[in-house]
Amino acid sequence: MAGRRYQLEEQVGHLLRRAHQRATQIFIETFADSGLTPTQWAALARLSEEGGASQNHLGRLTAMDPATVQGVIQRLEKRGLIDREPDPDDRRRTRLKLTPEGLELVARHSATGARVSASTLAPLTEAEAATFLELLRKLA
Repeated sequence: MAGRRYQLEEQVGHLLRRAHQRATQIFIETFADSGLTPTQWAALARLSEEGGASQNHLGRLTAMDPATVQGVIQRLEKRGLIDREPDPDDRRRTRLKLTPEGLELVARHSATGARVSASTLAPLTEAEAATFLELLRKLA
């Protein structure tokens, strides 16, 4: 690419942003009946996997900055999908956990989450999708 004129359509940031916009649109369409955003789903799915986490740890697990994770948690608490409990290892902290409603929602939508990924990767062959995901993991 050295010596070539800068073209936005060839830049990695632009292509990643376009791919992200596509993935987000697929998520919104697929999860329409849930009322969840991608970041809210990420928090719920991770809490389901972990069984609970502090707010700080959940932010790290989901790659969200502190302000974003705080807003996500507030909205999920307001909907009755997550709750706080004292952290048994540190009395100064609270742990976030899914409520029964949150557990049910995650169970109901886990296959939906997988469909979002499949739809996002649909233009690729199976081998291309595997390579693409492997390369994204290297960049992440």
